[in-house]
Amino acid sequence: MKTEFSLAQLADPDIAEADKILRACVHCGFCTATCPTYVLLGDELDSPRGRIYLIKEMLEKGRPPTREVVKHIDRCLSCLACMTTCPSGVNYMHLVDQARVRIEQQYARPLTERMLRAVLALVLPRPDLFRLSMVLARIARPLAALLPTPETFSATPTLLSRIKAMLALAPGRLPPPGAAAGSVFPALGKRRGRVALLQGCAQQVLAPRINQAAINLLTRHGIEVVLVKDEQCCGALTHHLGRDDDALARARGNIAAWTAEAERSGLDAILVTTSGCGTVIKDYGYMLREDRDFALAAARISALAKDITEYLGSIELHKSQQPGDVVVAYHSACSLQHGQKITGLPKDLLSKNGFVVKDVPESHLCCGSAGTYNLLQPDIANRLRDRKVANIAMIRPDVIAAGNIGCMVQIAGGTSVPVVHTIELLDWATGGPRPGLS
Repeated sequence: MKTEFSLAQLADPDIAEADKILRACVHCGFCTATCPTYVLLGDELDSPRGRIYLIKEMLEKGRPPTREVVKHIDRCLSCLACMTTCPSGVNYMHLVDQARVRIEQQYARPLTERMLRAVLALVLPRPDLFRLSMVLARIARPLAALLPTPETFSATPTLLSRIKAMLALAPGRLPPPGAAAGSVFPALGKRRGRVALLQGCAQQVLAPRINQAAINLLTRHGIEVVLVKDEQCCGALTHHLGRDDDALARARGNIAAWTAEAERSGLDAILVTTSGCGTVIKDYGYMLREDRDFALAAARISALAKDITEYLGSIELHKSQQPGDVVVAYHSACSLQHGQKITGLPKDLLSKNGFVVKDVPESHLCCGSAGTYNLLQPDIANRLRDRKVANIAMIRPDVIAAGNIGCMVQIAGGTSVPVVHTIELLDWATGGPRPGLS
């Protein structure tokens, strides 16, 4: 794609990066076939190729984002399926992230939307506030039935539809909190390694059992696990809202905390059980590439970050105790398969440990969770969820496994089949408790 940035514009490192990304695009359109919003809506501007044209125009002209540009960028899930499909290696992730930052800085959203996004950015990264919000949402949940339900699908959400979506996603009850930050879980038997385990934000409120399963499995196999005391939200949630100052501040805080832990007691890896977080942490090196104080440390932390299945693939697990008749529908989270390019490993681990693993048809398409997307674009998200659940139902599983809490909550909202984390099944297979399967 031909670009026309001035030399003055190209002096900006972000614009220079955007220029490189745009020039890699050859207009082939392969991305349209795997883009969830294009598949649903059929609008070229709701495809990666269409959004690339909009972003190019906005950046080249140096103009504030228009309402039309914002509408189509907001509809992007950042599922990154387009990057898996693209034969030219276009880094759409970095381009759309840059567009979101510009929108956040230069576009005046309606007051109610600004307030909603500000609340999400305040509450979601803070587990204490998030827990309180879930308690309040549970109390208010009966009111959701009183809110009007649109008779037809709309790709333009209203404030009421968003409030209804938030109440609908609130769980009926919350589990007790998991292990506290600063906890160290010693290896059972001879120590074979030492890792930090990301505590997460929403996950530690909604499903602390996931990290507990990871701790149980790792310590059982000789790995010491530490929950680093000064760790905070990875920054993914605010990063995808375009609030880069907040996201980068969180990234710097985590880099400092993990670097100090590594220097003090050593770390073989920083393990992540929420793939949406893992994709961003692995990108810290890029995000802070222009920061002279943090660039090198950020690159080192990104290199240490691993999805939990990546690490388990490098150690020998205990012999499976499973009978081999539990049918698992493996949902490949977008942030894992497209963001981190981890596709076969989780399925191989499940298969080798006694489970009958079946692929979900249209597995490349997003379930509609995508961070805060199912709250901000509930109608599109619900259509994607229903499509995902219908595809899962075709293989008649006993259980659905996924590697991302957002996907788990989203899919569970549309099916009665139990939804668990991959690590819960692997923990069960190697001597841990049976997860909550009906």
